Amino acid sequence: MTRQIIRVTGDDRLSFLQGLVTNDVTRAPCWAALLTPQGKYLADFLIVPDNDALLLDVEARLADDLTRRLTMYKLRSKVGIEVTDMTVARGTGPAPDGAIADPRHPALGWRLYGGAGEDGTDFDAIRVDHIIPETLVELIPNETFILEAGFERLHGVDFRKGCYVGQEVTARMKHKTDLRKGLARLRIEGEAPVGTAITAEGKEVGTLFTQSGGRALAHVRFDRIGPDMQAGQARLSAD
Repeated sequence: MTRQIIRVTGDDRLSFLQGLVTNDVTRAPCWAALLTPQGKYLADFLIVPDNDALLLDVEARLADDLTRRLTMYKLRSKVGIEVTDMTVARGTGPAPDGAIADPRHPALGWRLYGGAGEDGTDFDAIRVDHIIPETLVELIPNETFILEAGFERLHGVDFRKGCYVGQEVTARMKHKTDLRKGLARLRIEGEAPVGTAITAEGKEVGTLFTQSGGRALAHVRFDRIGPDMQAGQARLSAD
């Protein structure tokens, strides 16, 4: 796990983030994302209150870009934005003092800010079991639509909080269409690299991602899931 903690301070920190991200910041700790105006995913992060600040717990490889984008939106808002050297630990056993429950799903256990390391939990197995996407694996900047990645089911988007960047497209997908594509769990025999195309009878079904224990996460067209799909040398079927 490579995480970076961004600290947002200042009198306007709540209203600043509330107008940008997908979830209701006033209910933090929560999981949220920053989107493009076209509704595509840019970064996801946990938002955690910390006295007079909000901590954004983000994949380290996205931290610099997220900081740059937040700074661009800052304008006259009374906020400070800084990348910190704070560490984070996580696990699924007994939670240490000061830990918070991961807001996405109970199976993901706890996170402790200022701690370090993991307790040996196989988080890939948990993610596959509960269809939970991972940053830069199933969640791809400038490509992923968050509703197709399960953000509503995993409490990462609030449809009552008001406007945020990309809100209009996200709301339209929620209220005016049935999702034809999205993240699903499949059975898999064999293995194939993350990003391998899945096909069936010569037709494109989707893309293979995380694999664990004979099952896999894939972004697929739901109407093309069948009993005889292939991804490279691996064979897949509905779970």
